[in-house]
This record gives sequence, C-alpha cells and structure tokens, in this order.
Amino acid sequence: MKIIQPKPFTFEQGKRAVLFLHGFTGNSADCRMLARFLEKRGYTCHAPQYKGHGVPPEELISTGPEDWWQDVMDGYNFLKNKGYKEIAAVGLSLGGVFSLKLGYTVPIKAIVPMCAPMYIKSEEVMYEGILEFAREYKKREGKSPAEIEQEMEEFKQTPMKTLKALQNLIADVREHVEMIYAPTFVVQARHDNMINTDSANIIYNEIESPQKEIKWYEESGHVITLDKQRDELHEDIYRFLESLDWEE
Repeated sequence: MKIIQPKPFTFEQGKRAVLFLHGFTGNSADCRMLARFLEKRGYTCHAPQYKGHGVPPEELISTGPEDWWQDVMDGYNFLKNKGYKEIAAVGLSLGGVFSLKLGYTVPIKAIVPMCAPMYIKSEEVMYEGILEFAREYKKREGKSPAEIEQEMEEFKQTPMKTLKALQNLIADVREHVEMIYAPTFVVQARHDNMINTDSANIIYNEIESPQKEIKWYEESGHVITLDKQRDELHEDIYRFLESLDWEE
C-alpha cells in the first residue's frame, strides 16, 4: 500500500499569522485540525514539514535537528516574506521545543508549547521509539512480517547520530528558556508517556514572560492535538491568541 505523504500546508485568512510545528517522527497532519479551527476564526496558518519526516524511516535518521531547525526558520521567513508582521508559534513535542527556541531567537508574538520535553530521555529509550516508529511505518506500507523483519534488521545497522543531536538541542533550549519574554501558554497532557511531564513546570517557571499561563489536560496523551480533549484545546488556544495585543 502506498502511503500518502503529508505535506506542508498554508491556510491564508487574516493578518494574524500562526506557525505550526510538529513533533519528532510526526508530520504536519498532527496540527491540521487545530489550524483549520483557527483559520475559520480569521488566522492565517502555516506548517512546514521537516526533512526526513512523513517519509520512510530510513530518510528520517539521515537528517537531524539542524535540518529541522532550518525548516522551522524557513517556515517563519515564509510568513514574514508574505507580509505577516506578527507571528505566533504553536508547537507539539519537538515542535514545542522549537517554538521556545524561536522565542529567544526571532521576534515572536506568542508561544504555545504543547507537551514539549525539557528532560533528556536516554538514547536507549529514544532508540526504541524510533524502532517502533519504523516498524509501524512498514506495517502501514502493507509489507509482510518477513519483509518487515528483514528491513528492520538492516535498519538497526544504520548509525543514528540524530539521537545525540536531539538530546543536545533539548538541553540547549532548556538553558535558554529564561530569555523568553513573549506571551506563553504552556499545554501539557496528564497521560503523556512520551516525556517527563514536569517539563511543563520547568517551562512555565523559568520563562520570564509577564503574560504566561499553564494548563493540564487530565484525559489526554502525548499527541494532544489528536486526542479526546482536542476541542477543548482548540478553544483554549483560540482564547489565548485572542487575549494578545495584536496590531490589527
């Protein structure tokens, strides 16, 4: 079965722009429903697709955080070049980490990090996560169990420098969150088994934003944008964005 590859999306609506950033091993589709919700309420929404994501896992491990950060900056500049002066960043997981990095790197209107890690998982745990992702991808392609096992054995032989680089990125952003002054809404799922949920407290306590809030979603898991409380999340993010002092 051929898997339809997710692509970047742009929904142009109003003069207020929102940049959506997906997570590690995720893709732009993880943010699409939220973006459509905001588009209907007058927001222009754009989501890049990181290199090596939404494609076979062999391509993922040949890329790394520097490539993905370039994709984030390209997305930000895409909106700037279209004439959007005020841009908010909404990011899931690794995308949340990137949204925080934007907060101390470029002018940003506001930040919504969702289930963003500030603790470093061991390489072993991250490695197991990539193997699980690779296996699931191959199943969705409709490959036989024998084919999958053979390809997985080959996949395991590939060096994964990505994981160490990812750890370094998270550590670096954590060291810089105190430089963030943009309004921030920290979103965290209570049943998040992918990251240490205390990350949300670290972000909330250490950023210097005079306008900041945090909310725990008691019935949700890591990919909160697709979970059972997504409608509540949509309304909360919309309310937060509406509370900002936009120029227009």
